This record gives sequence, structure tokens and C-alpha cells, in this order.
Amino acid sequence: MSRVDSGPAYTVIRETLERMKSPNSEAQRLRPFDAVMLDVGDGHWLYVEEVGRKGGIPALFLHGGPGSGAQHIHRALFDPDLHHAILFDQRGCGRSHPYLSMQANTTAHQIADIERIREFYRIEKWLVTGGSWGSTLALAYAQAHPERVTALVLRAIFLGTPQEVEWAFCDGPRRFRPELFEAFVSALPQAERSDPLDAYLRRLNDPDPTIHAPAANVWNIYERALSVLEPGKVELPDLTTPPGRLPPTPLMEAHYIANRFFLSDDQLLREAGKLEGIPGVIVQGRYDLLCPPATAHALHTRWPQSRLAIFDAAGHAITQAGVIPELRQAVELLSKR
Repeated sequence: MSRVDSGPAYTVIRETLERMKSPNSEAQRLRPFDAVMLDVGDGHWLYVEEVGRKGGIPALFLHGGPGSGAQHIHRALFDPDLHHAILFDQRGCGRSHPYLSMQANTTAHQIADIERIREFYRIEKWLVTGGSWGSTLALAYAQAHPERVTALVLRAIFLGTPQEVEWAFCDGPRRFRPELFEAFVSALPQAERSDPLDAYLRRLNDPDPTIHAPAANVWNIYERALSVLEPGKVELPDLTTPPGRLPPTPLMEAHYIANRFFLSDDQLLREAGKLEGIPGVIVQGRYDLLCPPATAHALHTRWPQSRLAIFDAAGHAITQAGVIPELRQAVELLSKR
């Protein structure tokens, strides 16, 4: 990676690239060719990486959660010979700093960060892709800056409403995974079981690590089990057992859920008209318990330039069979348009 002198507002870091047995392998070609720590203000520094080639078709990936961070698997959505792809860890996530900071961490801040990144790389317009919370942020960004988006490729649509949260963690599991929902509720003290969602959110947002860490452990295992069609045998720990490693996503999710994702009521669906002229593909698992197809269909009906692709044998996770190839194909086709 080359060092770029962009003034005091930016610090450039190097990511160590491990040697691969074959320098022409797909894994090697999908490794970042540069990475920076970008000062976006408010005390936040974002880890941002470039994949593909300079001069390629600009593309941006937005990770889910909120809180999960960009992963190696997400690079596979891009063709390194075709794209100049940007992936980054959002505020408080992954390799960004300060880790798990909720200060100045809102949807509006995230949208401003995306624009800061775009300007830093001198990109005029780009294709934007993301799934779950990444689809939420992609839609919010595209509605705020439609002139900067060439196309959208979205997966597992989530619009940030309280109704969707209630379905994902209570109503859906109660109907389709009742034994798992029962274990989720039973992990709580008897006095907190009448409103389990509120109880977990209060625990996750508690500053005391002896309170939020065990709750994050239970929430994390529960959510992961709901993300796939066949989770196997799932055992939830009790709330007296601290995790070996604190799972970050539940804490960031709780911050955003408690603040209604910093969106007004039904904002993303009400303002879907702002997507007019932006082509897009929505990839949706038929049996996604966290982000059910009804939400994707509602967005599709308000966004005439979109195509909805539903996979019958898929749940929520990006790793479900056929999902990554479909996303990659959509990214390639819309890039060439």
C-alpha cells in the first residue's frame, strides 16, 4: 500500500498482506490493495479499504448489524478486474476507533461518513450494496443523495421500524421457533419476562459490563440461530454467564433499536419516491425470519426500477445457498449498465 499525504485530517495505515501460495488466486486478488484510517470528526476514525483496481467501476459495500463490521466474504461480491470497491467499518465497529463508541453514532452521522469517504476517493457516483441493516443505510443514503448513486443491490430488506424489530425478536420466533423463543424469554428473571424485548434492550444498553455482557451473549446466539434455515441444536446460556469474548453487534443494535434507528416513522418507505431513476436488485430469502419478504415486497412496489429476486430455500444470512452468486451477478450487471 502506498502512503497518501492528505493533510492532518487523514491518517493512512498499512494492512499486512500475507503471502499466498498462488499470487493469482481469487483470495489474493480480493485482498485490499490499500487501507486507511479516515478521520470523520466527532472523535471517530473509520477503517476503509480498497479492493479491485484504481480506475475500476466505483462500488461501495455497507455491512449489517449495526455493529458487525465488513468481513472477508463481502469482498467476493466484486470483480477485482472490473471494480474499484470500497468497504469500511462503520462508527464504533470492527477496526474503526473508538471501538463500540455510541457517541455521535446515528444514521445521519453514518450518511455523512459515506459522503466523506466518497469525497476522499474523489468518486462522483457509485453503486451501493448492503444487506439487512446495510440495506437500511443504503436506502437512507440513496434517498439523501440520489445524485451520487448509480444503482442499488440490496439483500434482506430492513426499514428500521419498531414493528420489524418486534417481529424479528418476538413475533416471528414465537410462531416459527417457539422452543427457541421460550429459551430466550426463560433466560430472563421472572419479573422481566412479560416484555422480553424491552428487558434485553435495557440490559444491553446498561453501562455495567456485568449486566450488558451476558445479555449480549444470549442475544448474539439467539439472533444467529434465527439467521439460518437449519441452525441445529441451539442452547442459550443464562444471564449469569459472561461471554468469552464480548459480541459487539448486540450492543450496537440495542443502541440503534432504542433510538428507532434515528429515522422518522416509516421514513424509508414513505420516501421511496426519491429512488426514482435508480435501478436496483433486491435479493430476499423466502424464509428470512429476521427480515421477512413482505418488507422487500413493500419496497419493491414503491420502487418501480427495482427487480425482486426471492430465494425459496434461503433464510437471512448472506451465506445461504445461492445468495452470494445472485448478489455478485446483480452487482456486475448493474455496474456494466
